[in-house]
Amino acid sequence: MSLDIFVQDGQDPKIVEKIYGKIIDMLPAGETVKYIAVQKKPAVTLLPDCIIISNRRIFLCEFTKLGLSTNFEIFAWKDIKDIAFKEEIFGSKVTVIPFTGENLSIDYIPKTQARKLFQLIKDALENSNQEQTSIRQTAYSHVVTKEEIVNPTNSLVELYEASKAKEEQANVKESETVEQAVELNDLYTETSIAAETEEDDEITNKLKKLKNLYDKQLISQSEYENKKAEILEKL
Repeated sequence: MSLDIFVQDGQDPKIVEKIYGKIIDMLPAGETVKYIAVQKKPAVTLLPDCIIISNRRIFLCEFTKLGLSTNFEIFAWKDIKDIAFKEEIFGSKVTVIPFTGENLSIDYIPKTQARKLFQLIKDALENSNQEQTSIRQTAYSHVVTKEEIVNPTNSLVELYEASKAKEEQANVKESETVEQAVELNDLYTETSIAAETEEDDEITNKLKKLKNLYDKQLISQSEYENKKAEILEKL
């Protein structure tokens, strides 16, 4: 990979090459270097400090023991609260503000590089915050769904109660239907009995009247017998 993209703002190519070689071996698949800012002190510094930005983290690099040792302070974007920089006479002081622990600063960063760092880090922090918010919302939705599966929710209870209410209403309607059928049957029976009684009373009255006429000798015996037989035939 060409390192020209990392030396466009006055970075020392040799330092960039050295630090890039160290950083690239530390990156997992999918993580790439986005920017390298190199300290530039007024006095000659063989191995200046550096700030490296990847798409996932920020690295603060300090060379020690004449370059034989390198100290790294590494922060994932989600662990950084903010970034600040202060322009001074000789360059700028860039400060990383984590959520926990002490603030870490590297001074004498060229102003152009400091401004670029500030812009890139702010964008990365904003994107990280959006991702974390989305993850929390997704996790919250998952927990709610899991609770709904384990424990019946109000909606499920309401559905159960509504189902029971419908069942009770159906039972009531069935009971009412049976009662109505019984009442209709009783009414039909009473009407039939009344009709039969009325019919019996009418025949009895006719026979009584016929017998009364015969007793008073208003009709002959043959007339009585014929009329009686005629009335009884109607039964």
